[in-house]
Amino acid sequence: MAVRRGELGPLIALLAMTAAWGSTFFMIKDVVTRIPVPDMLTIRFAIAAVALAIVAGRRLKMPLRTLRQGLLLGVLYGIAQLLQTVGLAHTAASVSGFLTGLYVVLTPLLSALILRTRIAPAVWAAAVLATVGLGVLSLQGFAIGYGELLTVASAVVYALHIIVLGRVSEPGTALQLSVVQMAAIAVVCGIGAAPGGIQLPSSGVDWAIVVYLALIAGALTMLLQTWAQARVEASRAAVIMAMEPVWAAGFAVALGGESLTWRMLLGGGAILAAMYLVELAPRRRSVP
Repeated sequence: MAVRRGELGPLIALLAMTAAWGSTFFMIKDVVTRIPVPDMLTIRFAIAAVALAIVAGRRLKMPLRTLRQGLLLGVLYGIAQLLQTVGLAHTAASVSGFLTGLYVVLTPLLSALILRTRIAPAVWAAAVLATVGLGVLSLQGFAIGYGELLTVASAVVYALHIIVLGRVSEPGTALQLSVVQMAAIAVVCGIGAAPGGIQLPSSGVDWAIVVYLALIAGALTMLLQTWAQARVEASRAAVIMAMEPVWAAGFAVALGGESLTWRMLLGGGAILAAMYLVELAPRRRSVP
């Protein structure tokens, strides 16, 4: 899997993005016990939108086409965030991280359905393997928990976001698209928070978590993803993005107080194997 000329920077950017994403699971699980999910997300993405707008400055001016694309992407991402964060309140941070990572397998599957491309046998094998991993991680008897279902639903919407972003992202519009996405996400989450009013963080620790989520795991990661997906083909980007659940489990065990279990290792390993199979198997067959 050699890195082509000009791809090292984007690949490093994607790896840094997944590390930032993975670091958030145990923090979000903690902060949502004190701040309602829609409220926290609204504050988080509003701060991120303002920060990116300040960075953009005069470059914020954009064509109507870019604005529309950013709004669509932001709505998708906002829905995914709500589903994922509500689901995280009902499942372990490490499990949430692994299930969210299913978007790496779902992306080529949905691309085949939406763009009508042929699904390779390796993709079907990866889907089965991922399903087995999901069962090991999440099944309790013959039932899947509420939190796990919401998290899988978020993975589907994240996959749609990746597909659309890969189609519309261009090297020169990364910053503008990121600003619009952040603003749209804040509005989507704000609609969910509006009925009960928006509750602000009540302590310095909670403010620190929300600001970290906004600036590092929000504004920066969105900019990195949008910039990188305009420069790296989707399959190679997806392999690096598959590191997110690995980071999530590592942070949850190291800093979140969770225990490393055989169930976590087996289920997570199966999902990771599926992610790599669906992305690397076709590439290996094409190598002479």
